[in-house]
Amino acid sequence: MDLPPDAFARECASRVVLDRIGDRWTVLIVVALADGAIRFSQLRSRIEGITPKVLTQTLRALERDGVVTRTVFAEVPPRVEYELTELGRDLLAPIDAIRIWAEQHAARIVANRGRYDVAADRLRARS
Repeated sequence: MDLPPDAFARECASRVVLDRIGDRWTVLIVVALADGAIRFSQLRSRIEGITPKVLTQTLRALERDGVVTRTVFAEVPPRVEYELTELGRDLLAPIDAIRIWAEQHAARIVANRGRYDVAADRLRARS
């Protein structure tokens, strides 16, 4: 008997999907591919701080999941481009909404962390 999807259930396949989507590099790669096909070096330049190894690993995982396609052009040197699939484009709206929310609230969250850390330090100092 197949059970309906339930991300709170330990064995639900949606947890694997949430793990992929929750990865910070996945979010940035999907958003970077929003405007269409792009080369590896362009992606690496666009996403500051990502290493070539991590970019390659994440792109392979996204390709495996069917979110990204990889196209190799028979040129010298070979040209490789990455692009969102229909599934990837469908993922773009919720991911972009999270990105926008993060950008709009980052300063507030950083300030909250600072206040929390100061209060926690004071409590530790009293102990």
